Amino acid sequence: MSKVPLTAKGAEKLREELERLKRIERPRVIEAISEARAHGDLKENAEYHAAREQQSFIEGRIKDLDGKLSNAQIIDVTKVPATGRVVFGATVLVLEVEKEEERTFQIVGDDEADLKQGMISISSPIARALIGKSEGDVALVDAPGGKRELEILDVKYI
Repeated sequence: MSKVPLTAKGAEKLREELERLKRIERPRVIEAISEARAHGDLKENAEYHAAREQQSFIEGRIKDLDGKLSNAQIIDVTKVPATGRVVFGATVLVLEVEKEEERTFQIVGDDEADLKQGMISISSPIARALIGKSEGDVALVDAPGGKRELEILDVKYI
């Protein structure tokens, strides 16, 4: 299986969630299951079935996070040589030429992407158009809504 890029911050968030699930959520659900078992007939025990369903979800998420972290190539953007080029993890200030709007994007892994926070996936059309460009370059983005021109105003490695 190939390595999946992940920023150092993104990896830390996944580790924190995994730790919370293992140390807090898993024991809480196990306790809820044992309490529900004590109530008797399991066939008609809604509390038992809800706790088992929640346990299944938690175990699935733990397995998912373990897999993602074991296949992650963690990239600390602060240790990337500052060449001024857009690379994975870089924060890019762009001017959307047609709308004359400035936007800031950080290029992150697929699991970290959150457009509301300006974090775009490395596999998104915008990120693919920006990668390898430098400050002052214009990137043509073939987005689902049509072609967009983005002028790169600044590239930071934070």
